[in-house]
Amino acid sequence: MEKEKDREISKRKKVTDKIRLWFSHVPFIGWLLGCLLAVVVEQIFGSMVASMIGLPKIPALFGFVIILKEPFLTPSAIIYVLIIYLLPVFLIARFGSAWLNALARKLLSLPGWMTTLLYLLLMYGILHIWSDISAYRVLTMKLMMIAVILTLSLNVINGYMGEFSCSHPGFMAIGAYVSSALTVMLFADDKLFGPALLPPALGPYLFPLALIAGGAAASIGALVIAIPSFRTRGDYLAIISLAFMFIVKSIIENLEVVGGPRGMGSQPDYANLPTVFIWTVACIWIINNFVTSTRGKALNAIRDDELAAEAMTVNTRQTKMTAFLFSAFWAGVAGGLFAHVLRYVNPGTFGIQKLAEVLAMVYFGGLNSVYGSIFGAVSLSLLEEFLRPLELFKWIIIPLLLIFVMIYRPTGLIAFREFNFQKMIQPRKTPDKEV
Repeated sequence: MEKEKDREISKRKKVTDKIRLWFSHVPFIGWLLGCLLAVVVEQIFGSMVASMIGLPKIPALFGFVIILKEPFLTPSAIIYVLIIYLLPVFLIARFGSAWLNALARKLLSLPGWMTTLLYLLLMYGILHIWSDISAYRVLTMKLMMIAVILTLSLNVINGYMGEFSCSHPGFMAIGAYVSSALTVMLFADDKLFGPALLPPALGPYLFPLALIAGGAAASIGALVIAIPSFRTRGDYLAIISLAFMFIVKSIIENLEVVGGPRGMGSQPDYANLPTVFIWTVACIWIINNFVTSTRGKALNAIRDDELAAEAMTVNTRQTKMTAFLFSAFWAGVAGGLFAHVLRYVNPGTFGIQKLAEVLAMVYFGGLNSVYGSIFGAVSLSLLEEFLRPLELFKWIIIPLLLIFVMIYRPTGLIAFREFNFQKMIQPRKTPDKEV
């Protein structure tokens, strides 16, 4: 019996090793081209394939919502995903590794900025074509990228600095209201602020300045926490930051000039998909440069042993305050984008539930890792949408998943891993027979 079990295990291992060997030679450009082919196929043939296999329309999110809403359509949803998504990616990845590696080498011979720009254009093309199917996909994609910005900014404090902050919903609220007030006051006719002060045509060009102003206001708010809390050690930051979140929420609820508890609307539609994509890319690039810089290494030293870092001439208080204000800035930018995506903002949005969501994304993806933050934000954002038909049950499934992750991977699924784009786009070794 034991020999038979060993044989079965060895057979399974051979199969998995063979599959891994097939795809280990595919460079990053190959996966992107496979995804591009898949979304183009869906754009052209998606409706036809859906009707042929008995689906009422093109699945919004890879068939998961249809499976949960109408379980008898499960086989059709699986067939759709296999034909539209997996088959094109598999064909390019399986049979094109030789010429894909040659293409990757040619791209590396170009100037670095040009190679990066080509990859980013390809990524945006995939997102744009995929989300062009429905407005629901566009909204999901925007909120997912905003979640990436928010998760990365919190990981700077909770991961790289080793503190525990609960103030990010407050920073997000400050950025959302400041940027909304500026754009509504300057470019929109509103009951609260009256007629527009500037021509609306200037709005899209000055919108980045409104987001920067929101981020700067959030950084100023962060000083209220940083000055008293960084004079102490331990759990004081968590307590003070949690109090700050409730204070900001209460202040906004009592400010009638911005709508009070009713919220604030009439934000111009400036946060389109390319705008949110550009800000997300900028956030990933800037935060990755920050955490890999000398300042970022100083943060790691403070996290590991603050007394030793002080002995090594690291100005620990200045470093922590700089990181905290830097993190608050990006949380404010995320809040500004969030307000202009929904075109409405309410103080009740920035409470305990928002704090729980962003903390879950940070700790699920992985501490001290840009990869982990991106993975945590994307996976949990999509998981919330996948489980939306289950209503209340999704708030049982997601916490259970987080509990298992915290038990078996306390630092997250992809923790302590540096983000290296140049290494990611390197060509892979091609098998001799394909060469």
